[in-house]
Amino acid sequence: MSEEVSRNINIKEPRWDQGTFTGRAKHFFMVTDPRNVLLSSETLEEARVTVENYRAGIVKPGLTEDELWRAKYIYDSAFHPDTGEKMFVIGRMSAQVPMNMSITGCMLTFYRTTPAVVFWQWVNQSFNAIVNYTNRSGDAPITVNQLGAAYVSATTGAVVTALGLKSLATRLPPIISRFVPFAAVAAANCINIPFMRQRELKYGIPVTDENGNRLGESPNAARQAIVQVVVSRIGMAMPAMAIPPVIMNALEKRAFMKRFPILNAPVQVGLVGLCLVFATPLCCALFPQKSSMSVSGLEEDLQERIRKTSPHITTVYFNKGL
Repeated sequence: MSEEVSRNINIKEPRWDQGTFTGRAKHFFMVTDPRNVLLSSETLEEARVTVENYRAGIVKPGLTEDELWRAKYIYDSAFHPDTGEKMFVIGRMSAQVPMNMSITGCMLTFYRTTPAVVFWQWVNQSFNAIVNYTNRSGDAPITVNQLGAAYVSATTGAVVTALGLKSLATRLPPIISRFVPFAAVAAANCINIPFMRQRELKYGIPVTDENGNRLGESPNAARQAIVQVVVSRIGMAMPAMAIPPVIMNALEKRAFMKRFPILNAPVQVGLVGLCLVFATPLCCALFPQKSSMSVSGLEEDLQERIRKTSPHITTVYFNKGL
């Protein structure tokens, strides 16, 4: 039997040491678990109440430590860390595997014609735009006009990039052509994420001390956060879009696949899903979600303000987003 939970557990932080890659990987395997998407609203609400009550010093009788951590990870998978709002379901990181395996599988299967490239790149970048907005850093609101402009800019730039790469691929061997979707996605991530988070680049994201006390907003921190997210997302896409094409190129030469070409899409989707189950949490773990930077790397006015109010602080922290 598990003992009743202690009252001094810091559930504002992950269960495992985020200073190590292994600790971050364990954390993100929990947060990105696709099964979290299937949880009911009642389960999510129960987890939210358990977490918020515990933070307020109210402990439900009989609550165990394992149950508390389970509630914390259900809460983390569905509620934004800065705003506390329930996130749109397909924008949650726990939806990455089922959504991306379907979209990426289709992108890799239907990449030969221009209409197919345009359609699936548009679908993919529309999905990415939702994910990027849902997992943004900070708590400042964004207007409908700002969101619409960011979405149009991001998706248009991504589709144009994909078409440009496709036109170059016509002169390349077939196996190289299979990697065009990955090249397009990698390039598009460099466009989509900054566009969808452009408000952060302009106005900054909240930076805090090690105890979570807010010190101000920093565009420099936003730039560092967005670069880290872009690297993570490209890394996340790499195995799912680089390994299946090699396998499918070999399989399509087999008599069985030639006899049943209808299996092409489901086999490809399955291979992508297998890669994403591991790539998603492992690439999220490349950088701590609670990232940090030196005070000297902040804007001069913010540096001055921090030195006046908190001269002992040399490092600030911020949620980089996902």
